[in-house]
Amino acid sequence: MNTLLLSIIIGLIIGSIDIVPMIKQKLPQYSIVASFLFFLFISIIIFHSNIPYLVWWLQGAIISIAMMSPVLIHVGATDRKPILIIALNTIILGTLISIAKYFLL
Repeated sequence: MNTLLLSIIIGLIIGSIDIVPMIKQKLPQYSIVASFLFFLFISIIIFHSNIPYLVWWLQGAIISIAMMSPVLIHVGATDRKPILIIALNTIILGTLISIAKYFLL
């Protein structure tokens, strides 16, 4: 299986994991779609990147939180409560993507 297909499959899985609580909370549809697409595309980026001098399991967390930082700033301007939850969720799922990359490639 090539890297692109594997990264898309992992992105679909991680994106689905991310949106399940959002669906249960009945959040707006655009938020659910945006979150799903974020993790779909971030998994492709993580699978195709390598940051020198950084351990493999930390790369996904760093890349995902870096890509999520504009969203955190935007959300934080109106409501500060979800910032910690979004950041922790992004770090955990980014690390899971790195773990999948390490063990499946």
